[in-house]
Amino acid sequence: MALPTHILLLYGYMLLFAWVLVEQLGIPLPAAPVLLAAGALTAERQLSFPLAFGAGLMAALAADTAWFFFGRRYGHKVLRRLCKLSLEPTTCVRRTQKSFARRHGAMLVFAKFVPGLATVAPPVAGQNGMSTGPFLLLDGAGSALWVGALLAGGRFFGVALNHNAELLHWAGRFSGALLVLGIAGFFVARVYRRRMALRKLVTARLEPQELKRRLDAGEKVYIVDLRHPLELIPDPFTLPGALHISPEALAARHEEIPRDRDVVLFCTCPSEATAAKTAMALYKLGIERVRPLRGGYDEWKRLGYPLDAIPPPGAEHIELPVISAGKG
Repeated sequence: MALPTHILLLYGYMLLFAWVLVEQLGIPLPAAPVLLAAGALTAERQLSFPLAFGAGLMAALAADTAWFFFGRRYGHKVLRRLCKLSLEPTTCVRRTQKSFARRHGAMLVFAKFVPGLATVAPPVAGQNGMSTGPFLLLDGAGSALWVGALLAGGRFFGVALNHNAELLHWAGRFSGALLVLGIAGFFVARVYRRRMALRKLVTARLEPQELKRRLDAGEKVYIVDLRHPLELIPDPFTLPGALHISPEALAARHEEIPRDRDVVLFCTCPSEATAAKTAMALYKLGIERVRPLRGGYDEWKRLGYPLDAIPPPGAEHIELPVISAGKG
């Protein structure tokens, strides 16, 4: 079943260009197996190494340049969209921004070798005002290293196959299955990392007793009430110092959330579903000190802890302050 080689021989450099372009645009379809297969074919001279290298390089540069200009024009809107597309829970915009600031754009050279960084790096560079010339130079170098390394690895494997007829027969027979397994492994690894991140959020749940102790001690805690406005009509109260903000508004203005304290989220959903989902969204945006409140509003109220009265929904427009939320 020589599926990869047959497809590459049939569609050649067009397929290589399209596959790399799709992956670099943010669709989680790994291009590494195709580049490796193309490299193996160059060893048999069924594909040209320079042409394959050129096709992969042009695709990567085209996608990266598009994201660069989108990031320059639309900023955080583009980054939030990329977070929704990505299956990688550790894709962290703030971490990428810190890396960009620390290395002054040099991260573009190695970004494609770091999971979750390849697609986010170009729009971050555009958002931070990097000039087009230096971006193309550094991103071109990084793309060349990435494409060249994978093609060279495939070519090395192809040379080994040509010197071992039995290995060549085996690879030709099972290459399709190996490609499918490689892609499946890629997705399994990402799902596993996502589950580990969710498990981390579960263990990060904050007990109401601990939150009460912190508030009594005057600690600064950023508390967010995620309940729907209709839930406030029969019970117009909230936790002391809490802000009532929708999950969508909170994610849209994530840059205004302080990073120097815990962000406590609560709702009235079973198993804190809304709080957990919102916590994951904030985690992917670089806010790591986020903690859903175990039991949410209902548990806090059941324990008889103090509550603040809030105006009925629509009575006033609640703004999201920059850093002053929370008691203390």
